Amino acid sequence: MKLIECVPNFSEGRRQEVVQEIVGAATAVSGIKLLDQSSDASHNRSVVTFVGTPEAVKQAAFNAAEKAAELIDMEKHSGEHPRIGATDVIPLIPISGVSMEECIALARELGEEIGEKLEIPVYLYEDAALSAERKNLAVVRRGEYEGLKEEIGEPERKPDFGPARLHPNAGATAVSARPPLIAYNINLDTADLKIARKIAGSIRGSSGGYPSIKALGVLIEETGTAQVTINVCNYHHVSLARIFETVKSEAGRHGVGISSSEIVGLLPMEALLDAAAFYLRLHDFHPGQVLEKKLAET
Repeated sequence: MKLIECVPNFSEGRRQEVVQEIVGAATAVSGIKLLDQSSDASHNRSVVTFVGTPEAVKQAAFNAAEKAAELIDMEKHSGEHPRIGATDVIPLIPISGVSMEECIALARELGEEIGEKLEIPVYLYEDAALSAERKNLAVVRRGEYEGLKEEIGEPERKPDFGPARLHPNAGATAVSARPPLIAYNINLDTADLKIARKIAGSIRGSSGGYPSIKALGVLIEETGTAQVTINVCNYHHVSLARIFETVKSEAGRHGVGISSSEIVGLLPMEALLDAAAFYLRLHDFHPGQVLEKKLAET
């Protein structure tokens, strides 16, 4: 069976009634299964994960973007996480029976439909990007909503689909096809944002750190603590254990420690097993030794 995972991120993490309406618009599509949803008030962002056939996923993602445009006003939005629109990003991930090329084609179809029918400017990034410059989401989101509002009329900021102006409520949207990504946050036992930013720079690929890592330093208002928020773009290239140990070491250099870490949304089991094998120093361990995995295969 052809299955695609979709992990749209919405610029709303405080009004749960709004989040539920958006999720409901997606899950009302036949054949869609909701896997996870999580909201963060400080980031003012919600991450939703659902899976289904290619056509069902495309319709569900469109419905969610349409509902978000109705309910979220970017002129009133604020939060710690970078964003350009109500439906900030819509990544499509091949799960089974679907190639990356098929996901790329579907992402471009979805982007064109959102641009034309909802009049929301759409940027393609990661594997779906139409130019090498836009593969990096950070480039697409440069200046965030406020910056894009000023620059969208410039030739280099012209969207791939839709009007060359922000939607009055929904802003813009970025659509991609990509491998599984792990959203991983590490909380420091300090309120010093400068330290979090320095640590983020030390592990971020664009700053000379790990090539598969994107990272920012942010301040969590609810707890008054600094956080290193991380996107692990390819956990095969760098494990969660290595990221954790690197952040721990860098934090120690600045005289602070780690209070906790967290996973946002879902992640492949293999990524956690890699971390377990590292910390337990397991010799010749393989996933087939996990009871639940073995049962699932029988």
